[in-house]
Amino acid sequence: MVFKEKDFFGMRDLTSEEIRYILSTAETMKYILNQKNKKSPHLQGKSVIILFYEPSARAKLSYELAAQHLSANVVDMTMATNVYQEKLQDMGQLVDQTGADFIILRHPMAGAARLLAQSVSASVVNAGDGFNENPGQSLLDLMTIKEQKGGFKGLKVAIIGDLIHSRVCKSNIWALTKLGADVCVSGPPTLLPPDIEKFGVDVYYDARKAVTNADVILTSRMKTETRNKNLVPSLTEYKHFFRVDENLLHYAKPDAIVLHPGPIQRGIEISADVIDSKQCIINDQIANSVAVRMAILYILSQIGGGLR
Repeated sequence: MVFKEKDFFGMRDLTSEEIRYILSTAETMKYILNQKNKKSPHLQGKSVIILFYEPSARAKLSYELAAQHLSANVVDMTMATNVYQEKLQDMGQLVDQTGADFIILRHPMAGAARLLAQSVSASVVNAGDGFNENPGQSLLDLMTIKEQKGGFKGLKVAIIGDLIHSRVCKSNIWALTKLGADVCVSGPPTLLPPDIEKFGVDVYYDARKAVTNADVILTSRMKTETRNKNLVPSLTEYKHFFRVDENLLHYAKPDAIVLHPGPIQRGIEISADVIDSKQCIINDQIANSVAVRMAILYILSQIGGGLR
């Protein structure tokens, strides 16, 4: 067993061995999901609390299904009015005292999962914290890439778009560089984190150079914050230089794949013709989302997480 901690915070903390172990476990979970009886007894008798301070139907659904397929009892606290009125630690302790074994947390503050974990006995799973990380989405991206490309060593991966507001892009950079991929990023200077070169990536302000000979292209969602703060002159200009369309794909390898964390804004981050092409594998990402979350919960349960 390569894991030692009761909580799961992000890709930055993990070794390449740990990441590969999660992906291997997710492959087993996907095998279970492909059976007629999708139930596994590994979390039978355990309680999983969904505590989302930000809306995300896709992520919440995949975590709920993952817990249910592992036979856990699932309680969604998202709609409780007092969730938004109480401090995070107070809410966490309340949930903890009721006997919860796992808390799946999504929160607009970076570091929220770590903060919560310090005050509860339950295992805390980070489902996205501020502009910091989204490790669950990153893992399903990695699983999809592995299925399509067989591995990561030597792959050229181009990450395009709004990286400063994208937590999954940061998680993917941490993970992909550890797994041996060559990662580069491209976007308007106002949408790239300061000193992003320190992440171990190459930076291009011309998306054509970034995707040249790329095996994988990861795009980010254009956030409302980006539009409201006027960080780009206009969407028209952004689309001209950084939207993934057939013209941009011409520079990548013929078998390059395109991924997006969703929900996609058709025609903004990716053109409609690319979305509808075989190179865009968003549906494969969605198919892997439950298996990855099952793997996370299963692994934590095996090392003492969720055990009282």
